[in-house]
Amino acid sequence: MPKMLTIEDLEKRKENKEIEEEFGEEIEDLFDLVMPPGTPSYIIYDIVEEFGLQPVERQMTVNVVESDKREVIVLRGKLDVVKEAEEYYFKEMKAFVE
Repeated sequence: MPKMLTIEDLEKRKENKEIEEEFGEEIEDLFDLVMPPGTPSYIIYDIVEEFGLQPVERQMTVNVVESDKREVIVLRGKLDVVKEAEEYYFKEMKAFVE
């Protein structure tokens, strides 16, 4: 059974202040790209490395069989970078499915 990907695998946790210092702007100016449960870990790693997005955990409702709250991985960054990463994500997922 493959190891479940956790946020610690991507990067150690950071405080909001450290994130703001790294991006040089307030946290409110950043956007999240939600990685759906079941996304292959290599795609998440590739997006983090290629686009420099900040991996963080977020709790949200996931509707799989029944609706429940789960910790999901989101990749945080500036809007234009998040949009590019989203396009890359869909391209990679299409290749994965085919």
